[in-house]
Amino acid sequence: MQGRPLRILSLPRYTRLGASSRLRTFQFLPALAVSGLQISVQPLFRENYLQRLYAGKKTAWHEVIGDYLARIRALRHAADFDLLWLEKELLPGFPAWLETWLFRSGIPYVVDYDDALFHRYDGLEGTRRSLFPGKIDQVIRHAALVISGNEYLAQHARAAGARRVEILPTVVDLARYAPSVARDRQVLRVGWIGSPATVKYLAGIAPILAAAAQTFPLELRVIGARFQWPGLNIESRPWSEQTEAMELRELDVGIMPLPDAPWERGKCGYKLIQYLASGLPVIASPVGVNREIVKPGVNGFLADSDEAWLDALTFLQRDREASLSMGEAGRQLVDAEYSLETMAPTLARLLIEVVCEGQRVRGDRE
Repeated sequence: MQGRPLRILSLPRYTRLGASSRLRTFQFLPALAVSGLQISVQPLFRENYLQRLYAGKKTAWHEVIGDYLARIRALRHAADFDLLWLEKELLPGFPAWLETWLFRSGIPYVVDYDDALFHRYDGLEGTRRSLFPGKIDQVIRHAALVISGNEYLAQHARAAGARRVEILPTVVDLARYAPSVARDRQVLRVGWIGSPATVKYLAGIAPILAAAAQTFPLELRVIGARFQWPGLNIESRPWSEQTEAMELRELDVGIMPLPDAPWERGKCGYKLIQYLASGLPVIASPVGVNREIVKPGVNGFLADSDEAWLDALTFLQRDREASLSMGEAGRQLVDAEYSLETMAPTLARLLIEVVCEGQRVRGDRE
């Protein structure tokens, strides 16, 4: 380490097109470089993988096999780095062989979780389940540090025997998000942003939105997926990293409906953080980290019933001044607790500490 920058091999799952990789890895890279860290990034899947997935096309398995082989080849040079920084796991759908090899070889790694991936393996049945007994727990136990997006994920990591667990929430670059435009609205524009994989959650709230639309003019804008529902005026917009902030600025309220289930409790509330960064009041299901992000009556509402959803929508439609005040409070919260500027130094410190601790341990052994 003396006389040279720390070298870290970052192994995210996706390119910038994947939200988890973009938010938990790529957006931090410039700030980490300023902190003196030299990061080499090698995503697992090529961009075509997600493009096909979002378009509803079949997986190109020959490309996936090539991607897996490329990752294995990349690990041949793992010892050339001071630290490996993994997103979730090295090879999805395979046992923790590579992570175990890293551990036994004395190559330290940090692993980052922004969802409850362990529940995906728990849900396997029969022979497939027997192939992955506690796979994610093995990855966690072998890691020098586990970075969790929320307390729910951190609790699981501690129970799995992690040596060190730190919570780093999913954050946004606040400079990219301008407050929503003040418009003379005739229609309450309710917005949801996500992907084709998560648009299913709108089905749980669509009947309430349709009922509200019978009382006052309401439009649902869906960003990043297609959605239809009888009795609802819905405008579906494509998502892109370049336009998402502009799309959010045109909303009046952001929503995040979720069922109270194990997978959903592990989510990190990214939608809410985006809405709040855009100066929007929010309505969300009181599930997981949503309870921490949403301050009822301050920056939005937690709605645990159809009646609560309808009351919140009606209030925000009627009281424009309160809606604006909530939006301002939300943006202040993001600035203080969920911004890239606030959290990037924390991530840099954690990575440096892991490297230094590893060097100290190796020095003691020698």
